[in-house]
Amino acid sequence: AALILRGSVERLAPILMTAATTALAIVPLVVSGNLPGHEIEHPMAIVIMGGLISSTLLTLFVLPAIYLRFGQIRAMNHQRPSEPPLAGPAESNCSEAG
Repeated sequence: AALILRGSVERLAPILMTAATTALAIVPLVVSGNLPGHEIEHPMAIVIMGGLISSTLLTLFVLPAIYLRFGQIRAMNHQRPSEPPLAGPAESNCSEAG
């Protein structure tokens, strides 16, 4: 759980900066509405903004929760009682005939 929290905190700034710069470029298209000449750009900007918001939220909140959930299951599967070590090479008990 500590590694998931650490990874989320380390990725927070890059994810938010990428989303913010993209959003700043798209906001004028979203705000301008259906002005003449923006018939294609306005709906596309709305879709991009929605995808940007949803992917940012998924990356920051849902993905770490999935890592935590499946990481715990995997950790439980790997915590089996330790097996005895395998025997080493067989020692030769043959005595030389002499």
